Amino acid sequence: MNSLVKFLSFVFVAVSASQAYYIGTGRYDITGPAAEINMMGYANPSQISAGIHLRQWSRAFVFAESVNSKRVVFVNLDACMATQIMKLEAIKKLKDAYGDMYTEENVAISGIHTHSGPGGYWQYLLYEVTSLGFVKQSLDVVVNGIVESIKMAHSNMKEGQLLTSMGSLTNASINRSPYAYEQNPDKDEYNANVDHAMFVLKMTDTSKKPLGMISWFAVHCTSMNNTNELISADNKGYASYLMEHDFNQALPGQGDFVAAHAQSNEGDVSPNTKGPICIDTGKACDYKTSTCNGRNEKCIASGPGKDMVDSTRIIGENQYYLGKTLFNNATSTLSALVDYRHSYVDMTQLTVKLDDGKEVHTCSPAMGYSFAAGTVDGPGAFNFEQGDNSTAYSFWNLVRDLLAPPSQTQIDCHYPKPILLDTADMTYPYQWEPSIVPIQILRLGQLFILAVPGEFSTMAGRRLRNSVKKTLVQNGITGQIDVVIAGLSNTYSDYITTPEEYSVQRYEGASTIYGPYTLPAYIQEFNKLATALAKHESVDKGPSPPNELNKQWSVVPPVLFDAVPIGKSFGDVKQDVHSSYTRGNSTATVSFWAGNPRNDLMISKTFLTVEHKTNSSGWQVLFTDASWETRFRWKHTSEILGESLATIEWDIPSSAPKGTYRIQHFGHHKRPINHITAYSGTSSQFQVV
Repeated sequence: MNSLVKFLSFVFVAVSASQAYYIGTGRYDITGPAAEINMMGYANPSQISAGIHLRQWSRAFVFAESVNSKRVVFVNLDACMATQIMKLEAIKKLKDAYGDMYTEENVAISGIHTHSGPGGYWQYLLYEVTSLGFVKQSLDVVVNGIVESIKMAHSNMKEGQLLTSMGSLTNASINRSPYAYEQNPDKDEYNANVDHAMFVLKMTDTSKKPLGMISWFAVHCTSMNNTNELISADNKGYASYLMEHDFNQALPGQGDFVAAHAQSNEGDVSPNTKGPICIDTGKACDYKTSTCNGRNEKCIASGPGKDMVDSTRIIGENQYYLGKTLFNNATSTLSALVDYRHSYVDMTQLTVKLDDGKEVHTCSPAMGYSFAAGTVDGPGAFNFEQGDNSTAYSFWNLVRDLLAPPSQTQIDCHYPKPILLDTADMTYPYQWEPSIVPIQILRLGQLFILAVPGEFSTMAGRRLRNSVKKTLVQNGITGQIDVVIAGLSNTYSDYITTPEEYSVQRYEGASTIYGPYTLPAYIQEFNKLATALAKHESVDKGPSPPNELNKQWSVVPPVLFDAVPIGKSFGDVKQDVHSSYTRGNSTATVSFWAGNPRNDLMISKTFLTVEHKTNSSGWQVLFTDASWETRFRWKHTSEILGESLATIEWDIPSSAPKGTYRIQHFGHHKRPINHITAYSGTSSQFQVV
């Protein structure tokens, strides 16, 4: 009997050990310049940052089998995407701190694709045009946040378990290019033209205390539209915010539990579930071209709410509710096995062998005409149309040829895409788009995370997942296998559509920059990684991408100085609060004479506090500029004189305690001699009843 007990105890310990991971989580502020910087995503020159709706965060997760074993890192950014220069610079800093523990091979950095964050964090010119070039402040804050969040995760690793769960979310997304999707011959194998699946990775310590969560679900972060000027993490950022608040019961950004609602194959997936209509007539847009009377500017999709903020709330809550349910019900335990494969691939002129044995090639990068049409989430200008293979744009052909006329070889390679920008040959003052991209697979037991450097359409993502899973099985991986796509990872190379979707040249196809065989090329190269991972073989590292940081140019004007009217001081109240407000249906508003928010980004701090009086002398901070209920707005009242106002709005929730409140503003002003000084201001006290 004693021998049997010992044997069973040994088996129990061995099984438990096989499911044990070392897990670290970290979160750090990456909120960029809240003033005067063009936002990344819509390429709308007039969408300039002017305050904060939600702060943005880098959330890092470190996994290992033991304290001293190999590690993998997944970083989720509340940013439009991870860019190549972000990762190159972050890895440099990590190597300085940890040597070869964290490298480009085992660190994956993914963006949620919010279109409401400051841009300019690039090294490729095409994506910097509307931001007036490179913005060092935008890049530095994200790189620093990535590194600091990984350092936090590294320093608090605990033994624990990883569990998974999957469910279906049907009320958060629609396909914004259904005409293109319908060209796919395999569409009848699926019951929807978007992926409704949400996959959740749950992290606990050995006592089953929750440590963190990653959820992958495919939907664009375009609930906040292209008129928004407040920095926001959009619907996925709000879902993460809600989950963290549930577990931490603290101010945003505080607490040990870290939740990331990450991006997947959202290329053709919109959160604007009411769908597109012609906003001038209320009629349906043209199905193929998304135009209204031949023009694209009036065909716009809207979300389920009364405005874009309400739509952000609804789509965010829908992801949060399902994510929390799946988290609470997760029972499938991952065996403790950590591994990874990574390679750089030159996507220009890559030879690809198709399933029928035919050999084809990718192309050097180029953008098609329909790229300029935009989407129903944010239409473009100049009357371009989606789904238009015509080259009959004499004026734009002239502009294109002045920049870089495409060769006949390039034209033939990209056919049927009519080329608007031959970015491969646009190299002044530096590259306009990437040629070398990273591909990467992280393995956690039976879970395989494909870090893809762009936006895969719904069907492109399905084909990639299915092919990689088949390759893993063919090479000896048995049992339950889960394959998820982590979108917009490690660098950005625009869209990846199926060849059939590419053929009709809607926005996503026109933005598939390496030609009609881009997807087969990615499938081929990811399968090489999957084969090596399954067989425990190494892979060719591939050609190194350039680091163009020292070549960057910018025409973004600096902050010269700040000033206030005669007789006023920075932080003085311009327009005060009312004396009393009712909970649940009122907004407290106050404005202050202010300095430019670019003087100090207030990282891990706040431009505002809403404070509740707790006793005769004490004040408790209940809300900050990272809170859903607040908005921080900034605007110049006189650019010539350097005068500006900060306006703070607080939507008073019904759950707010009754009592006495005040609102404070914090900032920094700059003198002409380049000296930056902190200031603060306080509203009058007011009652909440």
